[in-house]
Amino acid sequence: MMTQALGEFIGTLVLVLLGDGVVAGVSLARSKAKDAGWIAIALGWGLAVTLGVYSAGYLGPAHLNPAVTVAFAVIGVFPWSGVVPFIVAQMLGAFLGAALVWLQYYPHWAETKDEAAILGTFATGPAIRRPLANFFSEALGTLVLVFMLLAFTKGKWTDGLNPIGVGALITAIGFSLGGTTGYAINPARDLGPRLAHAVLPIAGKGDSDWGYAWIPVVGPLVGGAIGALLFTLI
Repeated sequence: MMTQALGEFIGTLVLVLLGDGVVAGVSLARSKAKDAGWIAIALGWGLAVTLGVYSAGYLGPAHLNPAVTVAFAVIGVFPWSGVVPFIVAQMLGAFLGAALVWLQYYPHWAETKDEAAILGTFATGPAIRRPLANFFSEALGTLVLVFMLLAFTKGKWTDGLNPIGVGALITAIGFSLGGTTGYAINPARDLGPRLAHAVLPIAGKGDSDWGYAWIPVVGPLVGGAIGALLFTLI
């Protein structure tokens, strides 16, 4: 289990480093990627997840997401004894990945005057703040994620191509469902970097928006569990 948890740590670190990294490149002042837009972010996150899964897959199942870990435990395809070690590893990897993004773009924080843009490089936020609607968006996106991940296990994939399919899935969710909340669909991906935003001495940062922070945690956990249960009905 420790080897698998190490894989979760490494994979989630890579996922957040490259995922939050593309958002930072698009959002921060004087970045060469400034204003590349949503297409760059959705594609960048899809590639980040693909490479995160590849980096962890030789060590374990490469969940990289507490909502996936809990959902798989709910339907009995992952042991409950592994849930806490996996989530701890995922959270630590996400925090360190976000810290590395801070270091990578170190000169750009002071040049960026938009506090919301700075927070957005670490954590998600709603386009329109409506808690129930935002919760539904995160739950639905994660339902689709978990349902499709389970569907992938039933298909006939060429060895080594599954992470590419997962990355395509994340990209599709980003394009189609992500415009409402920024599609965290992963409690570690949001909470770990939000904690990093809160504690790191980031120039120009504002509030970490803790009033919203429960939605990208609870929404994915609920949606993921529902997606897994629905899959068992097929």
